[in-house]
Formats: sequence, structure tokens, C-alpha cells
Amino acid sequence: MIYRRRRQRNSVSGGFYRFEGGHGQSVFGFGDHDYIRLRDEFGNVWRGHAEKQGDSTLRFSFRDSNGSFITGISDHTGILLRDEHGNTWRGFKD
Repeated sequence: MIYRRRRQRNSVSGGFYRFEGGHGQSVFGFGDHDYIRLRDEFGNVWRGHAEKQGDSTLRFSFRDSNGSFITGISDHTGILLRDEHGNTWRGFKD
């Protein structure tokens, strides 16, 4: 008998995400379990996912069509992201 390894998903509940960066920039969108789709004020679409860590934190990773990326973590107080230029984005999930 052949056994297949099951991929264990630690799914994240869906909701509305909103992030604000320096210079009045904002990114917002919806998430459905692990998949999150955001849009910024310039119309760029950011696709990403959230991965549950061992403790109560989440790790986020987003990428747009231009190849830019934003990564970060979340705990019970909020979400903190950083882009490739070192800009900080703070946000929340509603």
C-alpha cells in the first residue's frame, strides 16, 4: 500500500486587511483563509498568503506583478510589514 503524506494546513480566518505606510500610502483588501489579495492606491494588486507559526504569530508575504514584495509578522496587537526598500507598513485585520 502506498501512503501519501498529507499537507497539514494551518488555515487563517478570512477578513478585511488594511495597511498604512509612510507618506500616506495605503493598501487594503480581503483574505480568504491562507490567500490574501490587496490593492494599493495606484491600482497595483498584491497577492500573498498568511502562514501560522508555532506560537500565536502569523507570517505574511505579498508580491505584486512588478516583482516587488512585502513581508512581515503579526501578533495579537497588530500587523507589521516591511517592503524591499525598508519602509514600514502597519495594519490590522478586521
